[in-house]
Amino acid sequence: MGDTLILKSTKIPEERIRARNEAKILKAAVDLFSRKGFDGTSITEIARISSLPKANVYYYFPKKNDIYTRLIEKVMAGWDKALEHITLEREPRAALSDYVKAKLEYSRDNAIESRFFANEMLRGGQFFSALQKAHMRSVTRKHVEVLNHWIAAEKMVAVDPNHFFMMLWGATEYYANFSILATETLEKQKLGKKDFEAAHATIMKTIIHGCLT
Repeated sequence: MGDTLILKSTKIPEERIRARNEAKILKAAVDLFSRKGFDGTSITEIARISSLPKANVYYYFPKKNDIYTRLIEKVMAGWDKALEHITLEREPRAALSDYVKAKLEYSRDNAIESRFFANEMLRGGQFFSALQKAHMRSVTRKHVEVLNHWIAAEKMVAVDPNHFFMMLWGATEYYANFSILATETLEKQKLGKKDFEAAHATIMKTIIHGCLT
């Protein structure tokens, strides 16, 4: 029993150290990748900015691709979480409102990650694995079916669900991927909470409300 308690007590600090160091590495890497791309970023730079020895970076991520893949999965997980608001049990107005709000909050809180993902797509999705592509298609199809159900129930007008989602993706991610244009347009140094609230209200009025019956 005593040995088991000792093992558990030593394991918890090790897990915390690992989580903390991985977070440092990912934070440094996503900024570099978003600005310089995969080929323009080195493990040496990631180690320097994360304030960790290069050997530590290799310990947690044996290859640079492993860091890149983890970052892609992190962004996809955030978008998947936002889509959880869209379910058959909910009414479309409330569900889509919560979804748009969640996507805008992700853009606000994870702007660098969002730009990283967008830049990867602009570069042709070279490191976007077949498994990740299959996951995205599966998740999209699942929520397209929800929209088709609402359309069949005459709760939404007959729009193409795939194009509808793409419009929402473009509208919500704009505030992260084109933040410079957004701040220039709004004549501000930085986007604040009220700007994202205004974005939510505008998207609801111009896109969502026009598709509801």
